[in-house]
Amino acid sequence: MGNNSNMVMLGLVLSTLLFSLVSSASGGEGLHRIGLKKFNKVEDHDRLAARLGFTDVESMRSAMKKMILQYYLGTAGDADIVALKNYLDAQYYGDISIGNPPQKFTVIFDTGSSNMWVPSSKCYFSVACYVHNKYKSSESSTYRENGTSAAIQYGTGSISGFFSYDDVKVGAITVKNQEFIEATKEPGVTFVAAKFDGLVGLGFQEIAVGKAVPVWYNMIQQGLVKDPVFSFWLNRNPNEEQGGEIVFGGVDPAHFKGEHIYVPVTQKGYWQFNMGDVLIGSKPTGYCAKGCAAIADSGTSLLAGPTAIITEINQAIGASGIVSQQCKSVVEHYGQTILNLLLVEANPRKICSQIGLCTFDGSHGVSTGIESVVNKKERELSGGSRDASCSACEMAVVWMQNQLSQNQTQDKIIDYVNQLCEKLPSPMGQSSVDCEKISSMPIVSFTIGGKTFDLSPQDYILKVGEGAQSQCISGFTALDVPPPRGPLWILGDVFMGRYHTVFDYGKSRVGFAQAA
Repeated sequence: MGNNSNMVMLGLVLSTLLFSLVSSASGGEGLHRIGLKKFNKVEDHDRLAARLGFTDVESMRSAMKKMILQYYLGTAGDADIVALKNYLDAQYYGDISIGNPPQKFTVIFDTGSSNMWVPSSKCYFSVACYVHNKYKSSESSTYRENGTSAAIQYGTGSISGFFSYDDVKVGAITVKNQEFIEATKEPGVTFVAAKFDGLVGLGFQEIAVGKAVPVWYNMIQQGLVKDPVFSFWLNRNPNEEQGGEIVFGGVDPAHFKGEHIYVPVTQKGYWQFNMGDVLIGSKPTGYCAKGCAAIADSGTSLLAGPTAIITEINQAIGASGIVSQQCKSVVEHYGQTILNLLLVEANPRKICSQIGLCTFDGSHGVSTGIESVVNKKERELSGGSRDASCSACEMAVVWMQNQLSQNQTQDKIIDYVNQLCEKLPSPMGQSSVDCEKISSMPIVSFTIGGKTFDLSPQDYILKVGEGAQSQCISGFTALDVPPPRGPLWILGDVFMGRYHTVFDYGKSRVGFAQAA
């Protein structure tokens, strides 16, 4: 794919389980907003702002937002609105400043991680640092030394450096003495082409490297927000000026319709909750019939899930990836045996170990030669081909179960599984679709809190470029998170763009409502 599609994938791989972005605006009553913006010509808006006595468009918009929120909330209180920029529906980012005098940075606001970091002036040997803004501690009167080393590994990128303290301005509020990482190494090319300088993690402290207190926690502890709630609105039209918005301290009623459906956080770290079944064209896949774990992750561009079901979805929408010869080989040699075992009602979780492709650890299959899924050393020493065979076998079991529940014949089931093998995503998880067939693609639905949340093709297909040069990319990508944390669904920007999302820290819950 070209550079634009690479940028789409860049937005996908950057979070601990992936990530997203924001820009500053002044606060409204009861809420602190972090707005998401886009690159467009705004000369007319600048002239209007000047006539009304504002220094720029953002100060005008923020003042108007403040009046609107006062009207709706009917109470005075701290709130912060941060505007977000949108790049190709793949990167949402906004502005913060650090220190006194303020040093400005563009960052991703990521609910899938919990640390804050920006490039350091002491970063000498990473190309990414030379093409982004760098923090200069010597120029800030509010800087305080820490010096403890830190390193974070994201999906494909990583950073390392050391902790420091300084004041951080987010929207209209200033967080005092915030601990953050000065990144001195950003190896590889992951961050070189990014539209952002750094990242502000909005996850729970449980997953913060060095147990650093997240920015959001300090907003609450320092009394800077009225309510312990923040919310995301992501604009999925990249041609519009405003890319989106984060509100710290509440929600903006202008950006959603109806009521939010709330589900409790089941495990703190990520904003994790339980999800019901996944439907393709109104037909249940059965994979999550007994429940699946999911997280709402603003730092993930796409929607990620277990390879077995993502492959089914991509097959249904006509997405094409690489052909997995390993998968087809497993079906050729063991497909009928797997089917026979399912027909005699063998335990599906033990089938792949019964035929020798996996071992059973008491709850599910793991690759032969691996004593435990948490034994990292053993996993590194195990054979890659055996790992692939085990994974292919487990996917085949899931696919065959689905087809048996629909009373398909054995021949049709084997043919169907072979077709899915051909639709396995590429190593980077990217699958393309025919732009001319978007209107005929099925609705894909997710069950949350007993309600079905639909995604239309217009929601889950990312279009890059225009005219004959345009490319369309599936918004679904495979990510197999091993137990005990997984399997896990990651509802990234593809989902959060359709559904306004509330992160309620006070009541430990996540809420979704149709975005407006």
